[in-house]
Amino acid sequence: MPPTPTPAVDSAGTKREVRRRGDVVFSGSALAAGIIILLVLAAVTLFLIVESIPAFAGDPNETQFLNGTPFLEYVWPFVFGTLWASVIALVVATPLAVGIALFISHYAPRKIAAVLGYIIDLLAAIPSVVYGLWGALVFSQILKPFYVWLNDTLGWIPLFAGAVSPTGRTILTASLVLAVMILPIMTAIMREVFLQTPTLHEEAALALGATRWEMVRMAVFPFARGGMVSGAMLGLGRALGETMAVTMVLSATGAVSFQVLTSNNPTPIPANIALNFGEAYGDGVNVLIATGLILFIVTFAVNALARWIVNRRAEFSGAN
Repeated sequence: MPPTPTPAVDSAGTKREVRRRGDVVFSGSALAAGIIILLVLAAVTLFLIVESIPAFAGDPNETQFLNGTPFLEYVWPFVFGTLWASVIALVVATPLAVGIALFISHYAPRKIAAVLGYIIDLLAAIPSVVYGLWGALVFSQILKPFYVWLNDTLGWIPLFAGAVSPTGRTILTASLVLAVMILPIMTAIMREVFLQTPTLHEEAALALGATRWEMVRMAVFPFARGGMVSGAMLGLGRALGETMAVTMVLSATGAVSFQVLTSNNPTPIPANIALNFGEAYGDGVNVLIATGLILFIVTFAVNALARWIVNRRAEFSGAN
């Protein structure tokens, strides 16, 4: 065991603990890292606000991309596309992440759980451009027959109505690719939270005659509720900011439509920036930066909402 710090006595006769050099260096480094994070965030925020002013204050008739349209009216379809694609991805990925994390932590044998956990973690290391190529060239072609069947069977539902895209590169395809991309990080967080459930809670539920699923529902889920929300919101944050995969998969048109099988697809903000930045000049660059500011605000709002939910539910969590 390391030696206990020797208390020192000052001139007034009171004892004070002598801090070691390593403790001082570590605490100072941690403080500096926290300050740097805040400074970088402040610098990014200031840059976005300053560079966005011409887009808000300029003449829409003389600004590239606006073409006489007020900025907020111009950016609204892209905000809709960002939220719509991310919400679909989250709805698809969340139950899969919960199921996989639960299987790894409570159902699979140890060897299988280790291999499956490694495979899931490996998905996070695949570059987004690879996901984009796979989604555009392979996955979209696989989904086309399914889209036709979905349209024929459930076409009476507005989501699946309309003419099916002949390429398969729809907002639903882009969202499914996003779901695959955010699945590893969501699964990893939920898996670790499930593993931290107190063993006594689980054994007590089983001792009272609960089945394995009842034990999970009564002991694991209440304890892990905050971590599950955090994992889902972290995945949503990545989906909101994903650029290359969506740009390569989606046949973007900038429309506002809830139909997920047609060629008339909404455009997320990151894809709009990636598609137009190469030809932007003058105030057009400021317009794209301003759309980035809107995305920054949306992402910040989502993370703030997630933190509020976690804090609000913490007092009811089994962790307490």
